[in-house]
Amino acid sequence: MAFGRSSRKKPFVEPVTLKILVAGGFGVGKTTLVGAVSEIRPLRTEEILSEAGRPVDDLHGVETKTTTTVAMDFGRITLREDLVLYLFGTPGQDRFWFLWDELAQGALGAIVLADTRRLEDSFAAIDYFERRGIPFTVAVNCFEGARRFPAESVRGALDLDPEVELLMCDARDRESVKNVLVAVVQHALVLADRTPSAVTT
Repeated sequence: MAFGRSSRKKPFVEPVTLKILVAGGFGVGKTTLVGAVSEIRPLRTEEILSEAGRPVDDLHGVETKTTTTVAMDFGRITLREDLVLYLFGTPGQDRFWFLWDELAQGALGAIVLADTRRLEDSFAAIDYFERRGIPFTVAVNCFEGARRFPAESVRGALDLDPEVELLMCDARDRESVKNVLVAVVQHALVLADRTPSAVTT
């Protein structure tokens, strides 16, 4: 018999998989956020903006944007050995809102990505999650050249409830995005613990 360090392998742990939505206005950085953090090649459904869509697509503040998400972005990240997040980026234009209800099914929580130059574009997503009782965290994407405002000023402008967390982030930076995802999961799990009906058998 050989003595010494055991070569026994650690038992396989089936990871818990959670669904997180990434929402916000048109051109706010949702596709960038999913791509920055995903450990797999993100699935993207982007199309080139056409002249036909200009009458219905509001390009104010994002005049240089040439593509748009028409269905969803999809990515995956392993936060821990036993915790995997599936990320679903929603389309930002009003004409694709009919897809939101399907994407939202089974979601633990959501990120509402905001741009301080166009905060009004965040209201629709915030209202959507509030009405459906889906926990969400607001992440302000700090674009280069955009004016920076204190978090409390942004919170007041968005009229957020006290329990909704607001964070500053860079949608291009993996660690910044991971911090937002951790905050969303923690927030959603805390709310689930407070709600008996959230526990299913």
